[in-house]
This record gives sequence, C-alpha cells and structure tokens, in this order.
Amino acid sequence: MPLVCLGLSHHTAPVEVRERHAFPASKMAESLVALRDYEMVHEAVMVSTCGRLEIYAELEDYETGVEQLKSFLRNFRHGDVQHDMSSYMYTLLGSQATDHLFRVATGLDSMLIGEAEILGQIKDAYIQAQKARSLGKTLHVLFREVLNAGKEARSSTQIGGDSVSVATAAIDLAKQRLGENLAGKTVMVVGAGKMGTTAAKRLRIEGCSELLVVNRSHSKAREVVESLGAGMALELPGMVEAMKRSDIVVTSTGASHFLLTPDNVAEAMRERAERPLFIVDIAVPRDVDPEVTRVPNVHVTDIDKLKDLIDVTLERRREAIPMVEEIIAEHAERFARWYQSRVTIPVVSSLVQKAESIRDAEIERLFARCPELSERERMLVTGASLTIISKLLHSVVTKLRERATSNHAEALTLATLLDELFDLRVRNEEIAAGRRSPMPQAALEAELSE
Repeated sequence: MPLVCLGLSHHTAPVEVRERHAFPASKMAESLVALRDYEMVHEAVMVSTCGRLEIYAELEDYETGVEQLKSFLRNFRHGDVQHDMSSYMYTLLGSQATDHLFRVATGLDSMLIGEAEILGQIKDAYIQAQKARSLGKTLHVLFREVLNAGKEARSSTQIGGDSVSVATAAIDLAKQRLGENLAGKTVMVVGAGKMGTTAAKRLRIEGCSELLVVNRSHSKAREVVESLGAGMALELPGMVEAMKRSDIVVTSTGASHFLLTPDNVAEAMRERAERPLFIVDIAVPRDVDPEVTRVPNVHVTDIDKLKDLIDVTLERRREAIPMVEEIIAEHAERFARWYQSRVTIPVVSSLVQKAESIRDAEIERLFARCPELSERERMLVTGASLTIISKLLHSVVTKLRERATSNHAEALTLATLLDELFDLRVRNEEIAAGRRSPMPQAALEAELSE
C-alpha cells in the first residue's frame, strides 16, 4: 500500500488560494471522520496551517486513492471557490512523502525557517487523527518518528534560535513603516490566539503607548492583557471604535470571513483627520478584505508579503540546516527500516501465535498428567517452555526482518515459504500488503499506545 502526501503550500499557492482551502480546527475531526469512508483510504492525517494544507495517507491503490483524496477536498472545501485547486497541488509518493513530512516538522519547509509553531501543529494533527480514528499503525509510527525528529532538531541545533516569528516580523515591519520607536503609538491586536498573543508580548516590549487586545471572547482577551500587565481588553463589537484611535492593527484570528472590510475601516478613518493606518494581516484565511487597500491612508500587508523581511533575519537558522538534515536522515532511515519490514508482520505474528498455542496446549496437557507438581515446579516448566519457543523463533524472525530491509522481494518470498511450511494460512494479499485483516478498534488503540 503506497504512502502519499497530497497538498498545497506557500510554495505553490498564494494566500488567497490557501485561505479558501483551510480547514478550521473545529471541523478537522469531522472532516477526518468523513475521509475514513473513502474506500481506498486506509489511514489519513490532515495538516492545516496558515502555510499549508496537506493530507498524509496510506492508500489501497495509488491512482484511485489520490483521486478519492482530491474528491474529498472538493466536497469539503468551504466557501465559494474561484480557483482551480488542482493547479496548485502536489502529490508526493513513498519516501518523497515521508521526507517531506520530516522537513515540515523540523521547520525546513516553513515560510519562516525553523518556526516554533509547526511542531505543535503537527502534533495537533496527529491527535486529531487519533480522535477521528483515521490513524492506523503506519502513520502512527511515522508521526511519532517525525515528532521525535522535530524535538531533537530544536534541542540539538540552532534551527529554532533567535526570536523570529510571523508575529514578530509583523511588528518589525510596522516599525519600519512608522519609525523605529513605537513609543507614542497605539496598537490594536485582533485575536488572542498564539500569534496574537506573541504579537501583543512583542508590542509590550517595544513600548507602544497603548495596547488594545480585541477578541470574540472577552475573557480570553482579558487573559492576555493580565499576563502582560498592560493594555485594554475589548470585545469584537468594539473593534471599529478601537481602530479609530490606533496607528497599527495586527490581526490574526480563525474567522472564516473578513473582519476588516472597506465599510468598517472607512468608518474608522473618517474620524482620524488624515492620520494613516497600517494593518498587518497574519491570518489564514485572511481577516482583511483586499478591497480595504482602496481606503485612503490605509496600508495593508498580508502574511505572504512578510517573506522578504523574514529572510533577512534567518541566517543563523540557515547555518543549522545541514545538522537538521542529518537528524532527518537518521529518523527517516529508522522509519524506512520499519516500513520495509512490515512484509514480515502477518507471518511473524501468525508464527508466534501458532507456536504459543501449541506450547500452551502441551503445557496444560503435561500439568494434567502430573498433578503432583508444585507451584514452583509448574512455574519452572512454563518458563523453560517460553525460553525454548523464544530461542527457536528468534533467528527466524530476526533474519526475516533483516532481509525485508535489504531485499523486499526476497523477504516476500521467504514470508510466503514460511506461511506454507508452518501452515499459517495467512492470505497472500495480507503478506503483500504487510498487514493482517483490519484490526478491531480496541486492538488498534492498544497498538497506538505502544
């Protein structure tokens, strides 16, 4: 069964396309549950961030499976779509897909190299897939290896060094436009999520004279203000009034529609006496209607326009790339060895089960014929029988797994031969696919907990 990645990202699609195909976090589990119903999709995890929408999946058949993934995206994308999605999409197969995921998780494929948020977003995607039961053994092992690689890259290299993020880049750009010193400036932050909070913290450090935090949930805005020890928390209906006295607006919400429109921005500008307003929109989907740029004295920058500024600040992180690539190679090789050895799983599992069944039956028969055995003697006999089975099967299992990592075709032949010699009755298609018939959910959950 092939592993694939189907997606689009900041490399292939501009923000106006990415925002149309973003999956809100609130709908992720629901979407994955629906994806499970597609016949060719055996497992799937969906990663949706401001920079990408990607589906990682193990498919029963490559061509039909990819078409079903595309059909899923066409059915579940929200809003009126005026773009041909397929022209922005890429499909990666096998090691290309897994290597790509390692690069994403370590920050090498991000718009902002080494960005801090991506590893948490990969973990969230993995958890969502677990909850939706769209995760199986293969993607479980892959994503655990990927998360470990991401953690090691951050702890062992400078890939996450220097305090740079999309939010801080937005503040730096605002400083360039309005003067290096933000003292005397009023700044409104719309959204109290991770990026909004990061922006608010940076603005506090930069010394803006007044900080206004606007959020749909007033309690969340108040939490941000209280954590900073400065600023004013406002609810979303107060946004226009706050905009009237703001010099800078930084917006980053999860809204599915434009919050700043030509009408409400023009309303705010009418009372500003020709004072310019600088808006930085770091949300995907965007919070600011592109038509806002037509309002006089209003300047708007979105997340894609921050790339040039971000690139200037990342030289130390780029120096860490070779070390991160070494970490990726090690973890990718570890997953590849496991993935290639899957051909052995059905036969090894059946062989061990058959050996254990015979051992258990013979021990029970022995104990029935020798009731005089003490508890200690029974334990010694049982232990010896377990050791015999383990030693007898160890070389067979080890050599079969080693062969699977070096010569898949030969390992497949050996697995089929073992199946015939020991009369294991594993179906040929199960051996070829490297898995037994679908596991009950309880058994799968036990596998995932390993």
